[in-house]
Amino acid sequence: MTATRTDAPPPQLRLPKRRGVELALLVGAVLISVYGYAAVGLAHDHAIPPDVAGYGAGLGLLALLAHLAVRFRAPHADPLLLPIAVLLNGLGLVLIYRLDLETPKDQAAPTQLIWSTLGVALFIVVVVFLRDHRMLQRYAYLSVAASLVLMIVPIFFPAVNGAKIWIRIGGFSFQPGEFAKILLAVFFAAYLSANRNALAYTGRRIWKLQLPTGRVLGPIVAIWLLSVGVLVLERDLGTSLLFFGLFVIMLYVATGRTGWIAVGLLLATVGAFAVGSFEPHVHSRVQDWLEPFASIDADEGPSQLAQSLFAFAAGGMLGTGLGLGHSILIGFAAKSDFILATAGEELGLSGLTAVFLLYALLVARGYRAGLALRDPFGRLLSIGLASILALQVFVIAGGVMGLIPLTGMAMPFLAQGGSSVVTNWIIVALLIRISDLARTPHPDQVETGDIAPIVEDPS
Repeated sequence: MTATRTDAPPPQLRLPKRRGVELALLVGAVLISVYGYAAVGLAHDHAIPPDVAGYGAGLGLLALLAHLAVRFRAPHADPLLLPIAVLLNGLGLVLIYRLDLETPKDQAAPTQLIWSTLGVALFIVVVVFLRDHRMLQRYAYLSVAASLVLMIVPIFFPAVNGAKIWIRIGGFSFQPGEFAKILLAVFFAAYLSANRNALAYTGRRIWKLQLPTGRVLGPIVAIWLLSVGVLVLERDLGTSLLFFGLFVIMLYVATGRTGWIAVGLLLATVGAFAVGSFEPHVHSRVQDWLEPFASIDADEGPSQLAQSLFAFAAGGMLGTGLGLGHSILIGFAAKSDFILATAGEELGLSGLTAVFLLYALLVARGYRAGLALRDPFGRLLSIGLASILALQVFVIAGGVMGLIPLTGMAMPFLAQGGSSVVTNWIIVALLIRISDLARTPHPDQVETGDIAPIVEDPS
């Protein structure tokens, strides 16, 4: 009897898949978005928009298709990632539609809905056909080559609002740099995971920082400098700052050396001071940040940043209500760079806090998926992708609130921008694929150390 019990295979660990929880949260996300759409119509036209049912059905269908892809291809994935993305995307469509009512000749919501549909379609493609995120590690150098090409091509196209970051062909336009950030994250994760020991334990020690040898650190620094250099030439300083932060965060995670954070902050300060002092376009934004009401004192009217601050102030704690604000006074960037001001004015501090908590939860679940893996590449990739979202929110929110100089970027899922919303859906798809592998119990992989066994919590 003892031999029989010893030879019997251990019971397989079963974790709840929580797809029912995901479906319930998706229903709530769609209903909240539909309620916001109807509230805008009631406030502006005193009637529910006639196409509210179509909007709800369309958003619900996209959410259902994405859920089915996750249910059948990534059944153990984190149940919060997809509902948060659907809710943020739905709120973004509501805010853009609300601003469209003030600009009848410039309708952006229908185009944004098309881009959102494309984003969900690519989300489904990634979830269905990318069976294992570790396959991406094989294409590290192809990824970095493609990212450099995507960043260089816009140089040959005319500048838009002072930055050469767009490719315009006829009536079609997109930002290739949005897709480049995912490819760079793949390259950084692959290179750093392959050289993490050499980066952490070899080279010379200066003060409290272990500097790796040039042979190890040189290639990735060269790629990073080339990427940032191209972006500076294009005057895309927001993406430059994002790439810099991504590089420092992933280097810190790979090596565990806190000195890299200090070095990164020092270099960022020096670089920001140099660019802000000598580049006219950036210098004007720094001056606007330092004196946001200077144009009012000069009888030239409020600047965009001043109008943004007025919008936040008008919102107060509970907001003016959807459809009852005046953030359209910000001007041409109200639907893109400054859409957070509309949320702040019409939803108030409480609504804005809820939006930030959604972003924080999305980033935290991305970090959690990476930390649950023993696969170095997957851990770095998940943390890198989640950091892209976190850095974007910080840079954009800080700019429109006057905490840091303004840089032109799109708020993830909320702001007008087809390239941005498509890229963010791909990021969520990759995080779902990584979280599925992290939460899937595979006894053979646990024994070989590829995946760390985890304990499921009630969330």
